Amino acid sequence: MDTHTPDIGARTRRRVMWRLMPFLIVLYVVAYLDRVNVSYAALEMTADLGFTDSTYGLGAGIFFIGYFLLEVPGAVFASRWGVRRLICRIMVSWGILAVLMGFIRNATEFYWLRFLIGAAEAGFFPAMIVYIGQWFRAADRGKAVALFMSAISLAVVIGGPVSGALLKLDWLGLEGWRWLFILEGLPAILLGIAVLFLLTDRPEDATWLPADEKAWLVGELQRERLLAEQSGQTRSASIGQALCNPRVLLFSVAYFFGLIASNGLIYWLPKMMKSLSGFSNFTVALLVSLPYSLGVIAKIVAGWSSDRTRERRWHTAGLLLLGGVGLAAVAQVQAQLAVALVFLCVAVIGLTGYTPSFWAYATSFLAGTANAAAIGLINSIGNLGSFAGPYAMGWLKDRTSDYTAGVYLLAASSVITALLVLAARATWKPRPLPAAALQTTPSS
Repeated sequence: MDTHTPDIGARTRRRVMWRLMPFLIVLYVVAYLDRVNVSYAALEMTADLGFTDSTYGLGAGIFFIGYFLLEVPGAVFASRWGVRRLICRIMVSWGILAVLMGFIRNATEFYWLRFLIGAAEAGFFPAMIVYIGQWFRAADRGKAVALFMSAISLAVVIGGPVSGALLKLDWLGLEGWRWLFILEGLPAILLGIAVLFLLTDRPEDATWLPADEKAWLVGELQRERLLAEQSGQTRSASIGQALCNPRVLLFSVAYFFGLIASNGLIYWLPKMMKSLSGFSNFTVALLVSLPYSLGVIAKIVAGWSSDRTRERRWHTAGLLLLGGVGLAAVAQVQAQLAVALVFLCVAVIGLTGYTPSFWAYATSFLAGTANAAAIGLINSIGNLGSFAGPYAMGWLKDRTSDYTAGVYLLAASSVITALLVLAARATWKPRPLPAAALQTTPSS
């Protein structure tokens, strides 16, 4: 029996995980923080600039219109031209625009900068999913995506206390919310430049991989692609065919409703918590961080479980149903802060935990550039829900004077996503992993 291959496989997978994943997580933490820090700034900004809830909701959501317009091209560029240069361009440009948010004076400037930040960031997430697919085997991909996407919850966990502290600043005659945008935008510029030196586009180019490990990884990924194509598990297609594929469209609509729920919540949770509790901005930021701390754990555990069982559909739908139930309960008991916080934790576990298995399921039936285009389309159409969710919450708040109707809307959206995922038919039958592969899963 050849014991060399399992040993080299374990070494290679572990080295790749530890070499790439921490840096990718840091990039996404910064990206997501610059996207959602407006929810903390809103605790003071809306009053200072005289914004209504509808104005804030529109500005929070309009980010995703620019994101929608350029997402698919960004994903295709990542597949064809390489991730490294694309991510550098994206991060430097959005970092500059994020800093400029600290100098807005009216709603028009707020809308335009949010739109431009979204356009600048478009392509970042699908480029990262493409990148993970170029470095991790299908058997490891759910776990890798779970670790990467844990950055969403980490951004809230870290960003809450940091943003709460920055709101207290009063330097050079600028309010704390302005310094929040300025100081949280600068890391994106620096990290964007660092990407050119720290990321490698493909395993073939990795000087940091020993020759035997490089040969093993390149061979495994190539073998996997050939086996998948021969067995019909994936198929090559043109970009146009991928964008018209009924499964791609179904997952796009599902993600649309899923992001109505998750981003409708995340952009309004600080203001909601402030309204329900009356606590200080810093305390509110800490309370918001609590459920998302559990979300980090849920995402990693769900990704690990989905990889281990090779089951994607029910991992995704079950967590979405849990999120919907949690949100509906929050709407019922919001007057009781402690109880509402417990159900909020349940909701966030569901709304954050489903994403690794969702993406592993949604990207299982196309290959190459067509797959990149499909990822871009699912993410771009889905993120229109990120526009609709925050805007609908603000619109309903202005007309009903509380958050109940909005939270019920988010709960319904989560359930609709679960039903759409269940409506999708399995597009491939995963073959069992070799025993050696099961014994050499890399540590996280």
